[in-house]
Amino acid sequence: MSHFSDYVRKLSLIIISSTFLLAVSVPANAAFDWTSAKGESINVQLNKHPYADAIILQIPQFEKLTGISVTYSVTTEDTYFENLTAGLNSDHSPDVFMTGSYQLWDYASKGHVQYLDALINEPDRTESQFDIEDFFEGVLNGDRWDLTPGHPVGTGKLWAIPLGFEANVLIYNKRALEKKGLTVPQTFDELLETSKELNGWNGIDSYGTAIRGSLSWATIHPGYMSAFSNAGAKDFTIRNGRLVSLLDSPESIKVTQTYSQLIKESGPKQWSFYTWYNVMNDIGNGRAAMALDADILGFYMNKDPDSREGRNLAFAPMPVFDNGVQGANEWIWSLAMSNSSAHKQAAWLFMQYMTGKKQMLWGATHNYLVNPVRKSIWDSKEWQLVIKGITGYEETFMKIIDNVGIKFTPQPMFFETTTDWAEALQDIVLNNAPVAQRMKELANSVDRKVSTIPIQ
Repeated sequence: MSHFSDYVRKLSLIIISSTFLLAVSVPANAAFDWTSAKGESINVQLNKHPYADAIILQIPQFEKLTGISVTYSVTTEDTYFENLTAGLNSDHSPDVFMTGSYQLWDYASKGHVQYLDALINEPDRTESQFDIEDFFEGVLNGDRWDLTPGHPVGTGKLWAIPLGFEANVLIYNKRALEKKGLTVPQTFDELLETSKELNGWNGIDSYGTAIRGSLSWATIHPGYMSAFSNAGAKDFTIRNGRLVSLLDSPESIKVTQTYSQLIKESGPKQWSFYTWYNVMNDIGNGRAAMALDADILGFYMNKDPDSREGRNLAFAPMPVFDNGVQGANEWIWSLAMSNSSAHKQAAWLFMQYMTGKKQMLWGATHNYLVNPVRKSIWDSKEWQLVIKGITGYEETFMKIIDNVGIKFTPQPMFFETTTDWAEALQDIVLNNAPVAQRMKELANSVDRKVSTIPIQ
């Protein structure tokens, strides 16, 4: 009962804050005005990232246009969310902050985040050219949720505006495949064989496919979850009013069996320590012939003049299982507004400006604000010049974008249960634990942990 009471209290805070927003905003029927919060000051909390760099470089223009003073802080990702959580729980919450969608589930459920629909739909608060329909649906929906555990993203209110996102794909080295006379794998069976053929392709320490493996939720969400969802597997369902794990389903077991085989036969030797950084380095320096990870890793390496193999990197959709679909799980960095902000109009102007068409096009073409989240950017001549010559990048994006989204089921124990999932995968790969048995143990453990989560 205490969990349910907390949940109701959190929803009450959201309702109260929404009413407060409407009461203190600009006068009804007023024309949109960038100077409507002139003289105010806001604090912005950013994660160290190229997306944040693009924002910082445009702050002087924003301040000149609006008369709003912006103070910002930048923290490295290893401590960013810890610091952000502490700030949101204090009397010194930032007005605007960068967030991932998975973290947003927790922040919004606890009443820390202002929903944005009321702002977007008011012409006196939102510039007519902002055009929310210009965002890719699967990306924007990643920031929309009804706060009910077990219900998918894309339902309910919008809690943040996307800055940029990562779609998880197959990144491959053209030189490696040409050297071995191999073609780009389309299915996971083909991937297993191709990857084994590529072991040692560039010297004794080189290998087939780079994959994350550290004991973290971040190991599950890129290649693994993309393959998992493409094969029709799901992490949870609601049954008899309860959240129930599906991690021991036949589809889940099949994906895990094949994925763990790929790691054992042609993954990195130090796989259990691998993060995104190791994956990016290995495909960039020619140690790995392929990678199952975020497309932007290959994009950044392609643009990095110090990357030995960057220009040889190409892109293809994630290989599929049998008749599986082509798609991808995604990671989104977004801007959100603190519910406790005393400067919500100024905060919304900042968010609107930094995610507007003009500013996002500049960021994509001048400061690695990629993947662009707006359709209009992909249609622009400026962006087409940036991506010209990157083999398969645009083609892969367009093939999968209609099935790119957050494939996890939102629930408050996301980080704990996905870390348990990574632990099970390590046990299967490193200790040869039987896949079906280990996934059944995982499902039972997860069921016990989520059994107290109230479902409305």
